[in-house]
Amino acid sequence: MKFILRLFPEISIKSKPVRNRLIKVLTQNLHNIAANHGFEIKVQPQWDKLMATFGSDESEKTRTQAVRELSRIPGIHSFLEVKEFTFERFEDIFEVAGPIYGPSLNGKTFAVRVRRRGNHSFTSQEAERMIGGMFKAHYPNLGVNLNKPEVTINIELEQDKAFVVTNKYQGLGGYPVGSQGVALSLISGGFDSGVSTYKAIHRGMKVNYLFFNMGGTAHEIGVKQEAYFIWDRFGSSHKVKFVTIPFERIVGQILERTHHGVRGVILKRMMMRVGSQVARKLNAEALVTGESVGQVSSQTLTNLNHIDRVSDCLVLRPLVMEDKQDIVDKAWEIGTAGFAESIPEYCGVIYDHPNVCPERSFVEEEEAKMDANLVEEAVEAAAVLDIKAIPENTSKLEIEVETVKELAKDDVILDVRSPDDAAKAPLKDETHQVIELPFYKVASEFGNLDKLKTYALFCDQGVMSTMQAHELKEKGHHNVKVYRPD
Repeated sequence: MKFILRLFPEISIKSKPVRNRLIKVLTQNLHNIAANHGFEIKVQPQWDKLMATFGSDESEKTRTQAVRELSRIPGIHSFLEVKEFTFERFEDIFEVAGPIYGPSLNGKTFAVRVRRRGNHSFTSQEAERMIGGMFKAHYPNLGVNLNKPEVTINIELEQDKAFVVTNKYQGLGGYPVGSQGVALSLISGGFDSGVSTYKAIHRGMKVNYLFFNMGGTAHEIGVKQEAYFIWDRFGSSHKVKFVTIPFERIVGQILERTHHGVRGVILKRMMMRVGSQVARKLNAEALVTGESVGQVSSQTLTNLNHIDRVSDCLVLRPLVMEDKQDIVDKAWEIGTAGFAESIPEYCGVIYDHPNVCPERSFVEEEEAKMDANLVEEAVEAAAVLDIKAIPENTSKLEIEVETVKELAKDDVILDVRSPDDAAKAPLKDETHQVIELPFYKVASEFGNLDKLKTYALFCDQGVMSTMQAHELKEKGHHNVKVYRPD
């Protein structure tokens, strides 16, 4: 199967050397993602697009997977699924395009759109008139409407090759991952940090993840799952790290030794100090946070200024001018909202009558009451993990979970995919009950299900289902297994 990938418009307008570099990065990203998912792919770069051919497997499953992955790769504005063949006459084109579009013209107006590349004895308009006339003569229709056709027949010609467009899909846009440098995202599991991480990836940054653990193992596992989800969906073309920093001692000293009005600012300043050191170790050029002006007391202009002064690393705030509702809506769109709803805001435990406009001298005076070596100790205690290893290396995975290809007679299928994925490809099984329960609700709502039944957790790649099954096992639910059909 073949796809024509349209470049993000900002790529197309770059100078030739820059455009070529971005296309090269995008091409390599396509190869990396294809390898991760077991695809065979051949990519042919052109100045304004890429031609991508996915092996010889024409199965619907492979097609669905290819479309899903292409729609999530930064750098692609849109892409067309096409049928490629050689032509000599307009009749050759009609023979292929007719069965594809003809049946859909009954009772509808239509128009033919032709895009050409190369030398031909005819213009695009002449090709449109000739092919359109054949459709009008051979298939029932309500005639041609060039302004607002109900059906648009899209054809692309390149020398003696013709491409009949069978489907058109919207891409993610943005710049190819890795083309704009390396960043380190301070991720907490909430709405803001998930969306800010996505925006950094969307603008072409390779993003590593830094988590400050103040809420124990359960919180850490939840954030790891969210980070893995973001990476797997939008940034899996690159290898990145997930770094955990134990922050309990720092939080303890903030609560014990500092004035309540500036605790939030001091906490953020300590995070920036630690983040800057971790960024240097990972060769990251910037820190990414989910802060937005005025959202909380530590995010006033005054306090943001105090926070930035302790970092020798560039601090990026993709959401700095965004409203909270817009951030929440974006989280639902990209699929991270479910995580955010189930993870508490641990930073909130240190806020008590905060000062929204403290003097810098007062902040520094209170901060000086803490041990000077806390930052170095925190960095030395950091746990660094390849993000690909998260499903196998969280503590809950020590419990074994059964994985099956076939179900027992009374098993219930528990579809843990996100609602949008489940809606696009509903799981149908005539012999077993199917219950849709998104992965971010499994931990809180599984206990409401019938305890006498066995539940086979299902997702597209088996990663989220495995992680959720392990978590349920750890909580004492032994009536679970993972369903991985062929």
